[in-house]
Amino acid sequence: MTSPTENTLFDQTRIDKIQALREKGLPMFPPTFDRKNTVLEVKTTYADITHDKSAESVTVAGRIFIVRNHGKTIFADIGDESGKIQLYIRKNDLGDEQFNLFNQYVERGDILGVTGHVFRTKLGEITIWVDSFALLTKAVCSLPEKFHGLKDVEKRYRQRYVDLIVNDENRQTFRNRSRIVSLLRRYLDDNGFLEFETPILQPVYGGANARPFTTYHNFLDQKLFLRIAPELYLKRLIVGGFEQVFEISRNFRNEGVDADHNPEFTMVEIYWVYRDFKDMMELTENIVCSIIEKMHGKYELPFGETTLNFTKPWKKLSMADAVKEMGGIDIFAHSVEELRALAHQHRIEDPDKPRSQREYLIAFFEGLVEEKLIQPTFIYDYPVENSPLAKRHREKEGFTERFELFIAGMEVGNGFSELNDPIDQKERFEEQDKLRQLGDVEAQMIDYDFINAIGYGMPPTGGVGIGIDRLVMLLTNNNSIKEVILFPSMKTLKAGEEEEEAEEKPAEGN
Repeated sequence: MTSPTENTLFDQTRIDKIQALREKGLPMFPPTFDRKNTVLEVKTTYADITHDKSAESVTVAGRIFIVRNHGKTIFADIGDESGKIQLYIRKNDLGDEQFNLFNQYVERGDILGVTGHVFRTKLGEITIWVDSFALLTKAVCSLPEKFHGLKDVEKRYRQRYVDLIVNDENRQTFRNRSRIVSLLRRYLDDNGFLEFETPILQPVYGGANARPFTTYHNFLDQKLFLRIAPELYLKRLIVGGFEQVFEISRNFRNEGVDADHNPEFTMVEIYWVYRDFKDMMELTENIVCSIIEKMHGKYELPFGETTLNFTKPWKKLSMADAVKEMGGIDIFAHSVEELRALAHQHRIEDPDKPRSQREYLIAFFEGLVEEKLIQPTFIYDYPVENSPLAKRHREKEGFTERFELFIAGMEVGNGFSELNDPIDQKERFEEQDKLRQLGDVEAQMIDYDFINAIGYGMPPTGGVGIGIDRLVMLLTNNNSIKEVILFPSMKTLKAGEEEEEAEEKPAEGN
């Protein structure tokens, strides 16, 4: 292949072939083709075909993956979304002109339409004996022979379209992703939930503790933020009288990129009136298990070197019990000074930052416990300090009715009994705003319109958000979020950098 120029990977010899075909008067890049059969339909219909050619012809279209020339005969593999099938091209059947046209101008990566009869070769392979063909698209970029493994992992992400062409396994991952989202939507629809769309551009960001992306609307002459969560708008719908709502939303958080974080990600948020955090734990369990049952027919799934067991009921632990059981520290048996010393001993991040036992509970949980939560586990009873949108616990002072779902060391879901006391909500937002003013870029803003909304009366409500990208990782056995996002966020490379970076810096988590 010639060297890339002007950021293209065009192969000049392929461009020359296009010109030569045009000079022969052949139509290039036709607008349509009357495909009558998919590859899967052909293979299914003729599963019992013998060595004799079928009586009826078939017409398929797809990309050429392999061309094997044997003099007066050519074998090639053509594929569409449903699969691949072998082609058998004979000079005696096509005639010199058409055979030579195929031989000289059809290459790996080109898209063809072919008509022929089906038969089975001596080696037992279902094959189309080609009577005629049409070159539908001449590829000007050459497909790589191999496009997988750590060496090429960043190139696979940057050129996902090539990855999907040549890697059947990765294409199946995204088929599965599509099915997971479809099953999720169907479950909620079947159980009375209504799907809504809420603003992505928001004047006040909220619904999570995260740093937002900032933009500007020229006509309105004001700063706007890409949403970090749809929560506050969905709760406005609850105030407005809808009782079971959800949104499958694209969210944006201006944060780092690693094996389970991408700045642009997908989640589902669900709200249900007259329910609490315990009901939402049960709903979360039922949703995930329903998807797994329909996709896999069993509840034990491989994930890396681990087997995840999704059989209900899932384990439930309070945060304090989890730190005691899995971190070896009884938080409330120690003073703040003792906890500070233990935090230094265990190399907890920012060991001097927490100021209370509950804040140290959060720090020890994040530093010592999260990564150990491999099997599906609900962690509940979160301190009020890091739960500004959750209702205060009905029995435990200083705590909230909040839970998070952890699987394979990742947070997959987050839910609570929703805070519907407007006075308490205003005070929580004000505390968050103080932190933001002191430099905490992830603290939440005060959304006065939302406070006013719940001031009109919001019924008791349970809510949960489930990370779809991470759920897809778990259900497709992929340990990097980049493997399940079609076009993950990546730094733009300068000319000449791609090969070096792809060689020296494999993506996180691989």
